[in-house]
Amino acid sequence: MAISAQTLETLEFSKILERLARHTSFSASRELALGLLPSTDAYVIRRGIALTSEARRLLDDRPDTSIGGARDIRGPIGLARRGGVLEASALLEVAATLASGRRLRALLLKLDAAQFPLLQELGHDLPNLPAVEDAITTTIGDDGTVLDSASPTLARLRSEVRVAFGRLQDKLQSMISSSQYADALQEPIITVRNGRYVVPVKAGNKRSIRGLVHDQSASGATLYIEPLVIVELNNRYRELQLAEEEEVARILAELSERVGEFAPQIVAGVEAIAAIDLAFAKAKYALALKCVAPEIANVEGSDAANVPNVQSSNVPPGNAPLLLTQARHPLLDQATVVPTDLHLGGEFRMLLITGPNTGGKTVALKTTGLLALMAQAGLHIPASAPARLPVFGQVFADIGDEQSIEQSLSTFSSHMSNIIRILAALEAARADWQSAEPTAALVLLDELGAGTDPVEGAALARAIIERLLDLDVLGVATTHYAELKAFAYATEGVENGSVEFDVETLAPTYRLTIGIPGRSNALAIATRLGLDPDLVGRARGMMAREDAQVEDLLAGIHRERAASAAELKRVEELRADAEKYRDRLATELHEFEGRRDAEWQAARAQIDDELREVRGQLRRLRDEFRSVSLTRQWMEEAEQRLQTVQSQAKEAQRPQPPRIAEVVAAPAPAEQPQAPRPLQVGDTVLVRSVGLEGEILSIDEEDGTAEVQVGGFRMQAELAELRRPSRAERKQAVQRRAEPARATLPATPDVAMNFDMRGWRAGDVPDKLERYLNDAYLAGLPFVRLIHGKGTGALRQIVRDVLKGHPLVASFGGGGADGGEGVTVARLAER
Repeated sequence: MAISAQTLETLEFSKILERLARHTSFSASRELALGLLPSTDAYVIRRGIALTSEARRLLDDRPDTSIGGARDIRGPIGLARRGGVLEASALLEVAATLASGRRLRALLLKLDAAQFPLLQELGHDLPNLPAVEDAITTTIGDDGTVLDSASPTLARLRSEVRVAFGRLQDKLQSMISSSQYADALQEPIITVRNGRYVVPVKAGNKRSIRGLVHDQSASGATLYIEPLVIVELNNRYRELQLAEEEEVARILAELSERVGEFAPQIVAGVEAIAAIDLAFAKAKYALALKCVAPEIANVEGSDAANVPNVQSSNVPPGNAPLLLTQARHPLLDQATVVPTDLHLGGEFRMLLITGPNTGGKTVALKTTGLLALMAQAGLHIPASAPARLPVFGQVFADIGDEQSIEQSLSTFSSHMSNIIRILAALEAARADWQSAEPTAALVLLDELGAGTDPVEGAALARAIIERLLDLDVLGVATTHYAELKAFAYATEGVENGSVEFDVETLAPTYRLTIGIPGRSNALAIATRLGLDPDLVGRARGMMAREDAQVEDLLAGIHRERAASAAELKRVEELRADAEKYRDRLATELHEFEGRRDAEWQAARAQIDDELREVRGQLRRLRDEFRSVSLTRQWMEEAEQRLQTVQSQAKEAQRPQPPRIAEVVAAPAPAEQPQAPRPLQVGDTVLVRSVGLEGEILSIDEEDGTAEVQVGGFRMQAELAELRRPSRAERKQAVQRRAEPARATLPATPDVAMNFDMRGWRAGDVPDKLERYLNDAYLAGLPFVRLIHGKGTGALRQIVRDVLKGHPLVASFGGGGADGGEGVTVARLAER
């Protein structure tokens, strides 16, 4: 069932379509926009809203997306399909439309199918005929002329035309330049008459130039003559022109025939482009009005059509299937219009709005109906989330004064005629409404029961509302009758509503309030305008006691509601301030922790530098320990320095301070035994496999092994075999070190028998050689090979000078067969 045309006219739906059409890009989509009608099919509605949402999302991601140079070429395509020949300009429009469809198809098919399923579905319908497109663009130029390259025949004919034209022009130019014909010519120019090239000749000298007269001037003083000497040239030129035109016509006919073969695909493509452009227009219109995609309400238990990318909701009984939040009339200025909140279909199905004239009652009616029509036409609606609407099988509206002098209809008669028509249509359509439809109809009635005796008008209004309740429709009505306020309060399914009026400014606020009936405000307005208070009091006394009490009660309710609204606003402001201060404190805390972390990192870097320096001192102490002469005094000093450096190293390793938030939030941890520190270079460990203590020289984390100096040798051991000695083992080691025989001897170093000094400077040799001899003696080597090279012999002499009289060297000499004079072999003294 289609929505009544009278309803569309009453709610001014055509103006919505006109504004929508302004956002289309070509005539085919504009035609679709102006012909758009609200649907009553839930699947079609959901699909339309989903397509608008996809187009809006695409335009958000790619604002420059458009249909390009597409044209509505369905007329020329129909002519080509019937065998007609298209003009070159029409064929260029065909090519431009095919190119636009091809580019749009490529764009849409590259989109994410999960986010743009409907646009991709339309993309598959777009034309993809590159052969036809290329045939047109390679045959017709951008200026609409058929190119010479269109066919070999056309190229040859145009070449001959140019040659014939050149000959003709040369012959005529020679005639008008010749002194022989100067007196006979009116002026020395070449012109055209009836498609033939002629020269202007004076009428009195026509016998001077033999030829054919094609025309004469208005005065008869000039004759336009084709000289006999160029007749054959003119004939040849004209024949070639006709042949060229025939070849061009043949080429256009051939192209038209080819286009006609693909007429169904091209027409379908144009319609697909128009549908896509309409979706883009809906998206642009939604962006202009700051619209939202409405939810489409489903009746609980109904089979709702599942359309991707559209919001739908199953509304359980008791909840409102029609919910509009901050709804705005789309035809009013969006910068100044007052938004309206309205809901229907939950606890009540009929809303009765009362209030002063020009207070916004009719705008609320039209907004409700117009937004329902927009949603069912696949448009987004000017509102805020949440916005929910059911699918109406029909929308009826009786709004405005349609009195007619010609038909002898008064205001009351006009309203009654419309209401009778609405009730009859509802009764007739009641049997056709499907059970899956959320709501049968929406009825909008303006000034219900107005234009007649108030008592009878109020009675009629009550009877009409009761009938609408029996028909199970949703409805909104406006009225001025006080009796209907009490009726709405006492009748199940009917609720009061009112538009507010500011008595101080004597101006409506246009805000709709549901649950409270409106006041007449007549006495308050009169008082505000300056009417004598005695008259106002007398008028109040003439009112029925119950009516006066009701007015006073309503006034009190409005005052309490205004106070509550002011208090709520104050609470919201305080909450906003609290959130602002909370955010500021959080920012300051974050900045403080950032500064603290930066300072801690700087301190940690300084500690690391000091730790590296301490470790360097340890390495230097070991080197000195191995290279200097060993005495008890030196050992005591070295032991003291070693203990000092080790204590500094322990002091340098401090844990990172915890964050303030962690200290505050974290519970007190249970006491747990401290995990042992990982093994490091320089640690004294016990090698389980050999049962000996040693010092870690290096660690390979990847292989899980370590190099350990055990006594006078080095060995590779797995980290799992190494452990720190226990207290008892350390105590035994201390006792062993305290014995006199071993108190002053360090661990035996690992020393090679060859000592290569080639390339050294002479000043470096004595000290390094002294250290080497000391280490070799401690390692128990019987002899060493000192490699110094031959050269000038200066380095050899320095080496042998050191060896002479050295307490650790028993004897020395040349290398003999093993190096000759480039090597000195020194035999060490026995230990």
